[in-house]
Amino acid sequence: MGLFGTSGIRRVVDKNLIQLALRVGLAVGTVYGSVVVGSDTRTSSDAMKHALISGLLAAGSRSGDAGVIPTPTLAFATKEFDAGAMITASHNPPEYNGIKLLNPDGSAFDSCQRQQIEEMILDDFLSVALWDKIKSSSIYGRAVERHIEHILRDFPGRLKLKVVLDCGCGAASMVTPYLLRKLGCEVVALNCYPSGFFPHAIEPTESNLGDLMRATREFSADLGIAHDGDGDRMMAVDDKGRFIPGDKLLALFAREVGAKEVVTTIDASMTIDEMGFSVARTRVGDTYVSEELKRGGDFGGEPSGCWVFPKSSLCPDGIYAVARLVTMASRQKLSQLVDSVPHYPLLRGNISSEGVEMSKLERQLMAMEPLSVSNIDGVKLNFEDGWLLIRASGTESKVRVTAEAKGEARVRQLYDNGIRAIKECMEASKEE
Repeated sequence: MGLFGTSGIRRVVDKNLIQLALRVGLAVGTVYGSVVVGSDTRTSSDAMKHALISGLLAAGSRSGDAGVIPTPTLAFATKEFDAGAMITASHNPPEYNGIKLLNPDGSAFDSCQRQQIEEMILDDFLSVALWDKIKSSSIYGRAVERHIEHILRDFPGRLKLKVVLDCGCGAASMVTPYLLRKLGCEVVALNCYPSGFFPHAIEPTESNLGDLMRATREFSADLGIAHDGDGDRMMAVDDKGRFIPGDKLLALFAREVGAKEVVTTIDASMTIDEMGFSVARTRVGDTYVSEELKRGGDFGGEPSGCWVFPKSSLCPDGIYAVARLVTMASRQKLSQLVDSVPHYPLLRGNISSEGVEMSKLERQLMAMEPLSVSNIDGVKLNFEDGWLLIRASGTESKVRVTAEAKGEARVRQLYDNGIRAIKECMEASKEE
């Protein structure tokens, strides 16, 4: 069984995961001579972090402990090391934890690097360094300060905006409130203290951010901002208290940075194509976006809230995205910017993946007579007036269903047809 999903290792915390953290440390420490380690605020993160650091040290690697910080902050610190390791399960529930491995340019370990570490662990190709080669750990305490300084060099400050901020008691609590105040903003803080007990589901989706939308309206704020557990994601609410879909944020950021070439995922809206950008599409997952940006591109992101600014870092940086967004909102009302982006009806959902065989499902879906089919990630059916994507989740036992069309009735038809095909495929598998 593969250890790595679309964004590192993620599992429910148990003794096996703690043991795996030690083994990951041994494998990474064998290959990389210096590694900086950070963690989010989950109750299990300290145990996971120390297990991983023990492995690094035992393998003969030098380790720096950066403490509780967001993933993009750790990515910036990794510039001074051979690799970085972040203890986090990102937007998964608090009973989960995991490990993200990073390169000095901020990008996640690519497929070859992941395969090397995975093979070392699964084949038990692990060893401990000789006693006189084992290193000691040190505290790396400059990460937050240096990340904020780096961001402030790109933005002038003195913005005078009122911002409602919901960090979900995650790692961004350690950075974003201070950055916003440095930029001149008045901050109305919701859940901006580190705690492993998230006050709501930590994924920054519209259904999870009702308090943020209400507070943005009630405080007459210029915008609202939300992070996930490790701060690599950032989603927002406009000055009218409306949740801003990720597809619109993707277009706004691309336009703001003057991008010509945009890298995004296969599930992103066709809006980005119709706005005149040259678009390269990847599998779903920020790892794949970053890999493609290494080959070229001015900006990358995915609608889930991961935004990659390659001139700053190849790590999705929800903290940098905050500075970029408040700067935009200081020049023009965010609601006006949002309304200036074309919109097509889009539906996203998921269903249990038990009994779903993608090859059989694809054959069944061909009855819809698409103009073309893409298999970059799952099955995407392209039609003259829209598209339907069905793909297996890389982090959960679910099948993701996304549909977009140029009319409400048509998008509902595509989406319902996709759900119906999955259920029929599941029923057929039970009968077999």
